Amino acid sequence: MFDKILIANRGEIALRVLRACRELGVRTVAVHSTADTEAKYVKLADESVCIGPAPSSQSYLNVPAIISAAEVTDAEAIHPGYGFLSENADFGERVEQSGFVFIGPRPETIRLMGDKVSAKDAMKAAGVPCVPGSDGALPDDPKEVVKIARAVGYPVIIKAAGGGGGRGMRVVHTEAALINAVTTTKTEAQSAFGNPVVYMEKYLERPRHVEIQIMADAHGNAVHLGERDCSMQRRHQKVIEEAPAPGIDRKLIAKIGERCAEACRKIGYRGAGTFEFLYEDGEFYFIEMNTRVQVEHPVTEAITGVDIVQAQIRVAAGEKLWLNQKDIRFAGHAVECRINAEDPFKFTPSPGRITNWHMPGGPGVRVDSHAYNGYTVPPHYDSMIGKLITYGDTREQAIRRMQIALSETVIAGIKSNVPLHQELMRDPRFMEGGTSIHYLEKRLAEREKP
Repeated sequence: MFDKILIANRGEIALRVLRACRELGVRTVAVHSTADTEAKYVKLADESVCIGPAPSSQSYLNVPAIISAAEVTDAEAIHPGYGFLSENADFGERVEQSGFVFIGPRPETIRLMGDKVSAKDAMKAAGVPCVPGSDGALPDDPKEVVKIARAVGYPVIIKAAGGGGGRGMRVVHTEAALINAVTTTKTEAQSAFGNPVVYMEKYLERPRHVEIQIMADAHGNAVHLGERDCSMQRRHQKVIEEAPAPGIDRKLIAKIGERCAEACRKIGYRGAGTFEFLYEDGEFYFIEMNTRVQVEHPVTEAITGVDIVQAQIRVAAGEKLWLNQKDIRFAGHAVECRINAEDPFKFTPSPGRITNWHMPGGPGVRVDSHAYNGYTVPPHYDSMIGKLITYGDTREQAIRRMQIALSETVIAGIKSNVPLHQELMRDPRFMEGGTSIHYLEKRLAEREKP
């Protein structure tokens, strides 16, 4: 096991990694920007290093500063959390070239799965079902593009190979709009991701977003930890997540989960990862893989009892997976609400000082948050200030506990999206289960009508 780990992130995930390290008896180094000097995890870490000014480009994305911080503190490994540099293969490479262990997949695996075209090719080769679409990147010849779209069938969606986070996508309903959409998406992809390559997929009308959590070691072993339903989304950003996904046959989950684990064995995957799928009419369609820990990992931890962050660290230290697939037991149901510092219905960010902060408790309630009474939410980063997770023997109990937990939550001085979550936890369609990824957008649009 490592003696000391540097946490190259901020916010709730920095605190989550710190707690996992403390439980393992590993010392921690927190790096932070000038805006995060008073953050909880900075105070709790064994050591802290300021790596730059508030803008993330000068701090949390500043690779030389992070490497230097690891050198001066004699850290042995670097945990990237999620976001920022967590899926940056060049960063992983720099970390390992500098003599540290990168707590994540090998850089070449991150590259393979980070490019949506090569990722789909790898998944097809491994027998993982993919959305019907172009066979790799779209050609430059407009006539060939039209021919591919006709074969796939409208509507189609044009996606950037290097895209992510809901960016670099364009839905096309008619042939007349196709070529312009492809050209525009290519231009945007080059500008945003430095990669103009785009591909085409069938646009599914009412899919759910269901993802499979996997864990693999460096010795060729891999298991899946079941699925999460993350269909409650706004602008491709997840709002509520739950595990297991309601209404999906367990045999189908076991089958697709084993295919994902087998894919990890074939590509030599190491660490935690998530296969994201669209699910419609009883079929799974692979869309992308996230080569890092997910924001929503706590719901999987709740129903399996597996500490995913500790598992990441143990695998990175060279340990063999201590779990076989038959050892993993799924029990109960968990729901997670992302708590953001933003207007609950206009979604404008609401940074500032929290003047009153009270988080709920009770059976089956977990709060992952770096915020506290008097904490100032900086305007420079993502608006998420915490996650509220509830667990129950049944989905109904988990939702009821979430309703109670939200009613006990007090966040004053800034706006938060707690009122939106309170509405959604009583929404008949959500309570029924199985909403599509378009449901929340449509619900919000209806709410704005006079």
